[in-house]
Amino acid sequence: MYEAKEFNLSRLNGISDRTLEMHFKLYEGYVKETNRLTEAIAEILEDGRVDQEEMPAYSELKRRLGFEYNGMVLHEYYFGNLKKDGGEDPARNSAFLQAVESSFGSFDLWKADFTSVGKMRGVGWAICYLDPLHGQLSNHWVTLHEVGNVAGFVPVLVMDVWEHAFLLDYKPAERPKYIEAFFSNLNWQTVEERLSAFASTIPTHSISHDGKESSI
Repeated sequence: MYEAKEFNLSRLNGISDRTLEMHFKLYEGYVKETNRLTEAIAEILEDGRVDQEEMPAYSELKRRLGFEYNGMVLHEYYFGNLKKDGGEDPARNSAFLQAVESSFGSFDLWKADFTSVGKMRGVGWAICYLDPLHGQLSNHWVTLHEVGNVAGFVPVLVMDVWEHAFLLDYKPAERPKYIEAFFSNLNWQTVEERLSAFASTIPTHSISHDGKESSI
């Protein structure tokens, strides 16, 4: 059984406590549903098989579990990479900045790409992933919670762009203002720790954005 994590977030820049309180309750709902669906699936499997009569319900439970589980996990990534008084650019000697420069050429190009992903029309997430086999970073749009996740890639920086993440503070058309607020509260230390956790799997040399081998 999963338990909802607590995140010490308040008085963020441009993201109100009222939004956070609502968002935490939504996250807790994903945790609750993940547990409920896991239990329901376990009940079907108690006799060691899924009968033909059980298959429709089993299939729907399995599909729904992917949505709820990803909703739970992505919110934990999202809340985890925020902090009060955050937002300064990553340190010059950070592994993240080196990986960004190897993958995109510069931090500014990476940020332009990431924020543009966040401004895409739709309901979902902007996620910066690490390819642990090649050490490259890439930004992706994930629809809802699960459509577009890249198999084997590791989320390093996660931004929720469902309207519930900002609608109490900004109008729907003001998503760019929310994205600016998000960056002003970023916890780059957490991002660095996520990347460093896979440092041993990243090759000493990787292929940069222009096709040339570069050290990261």
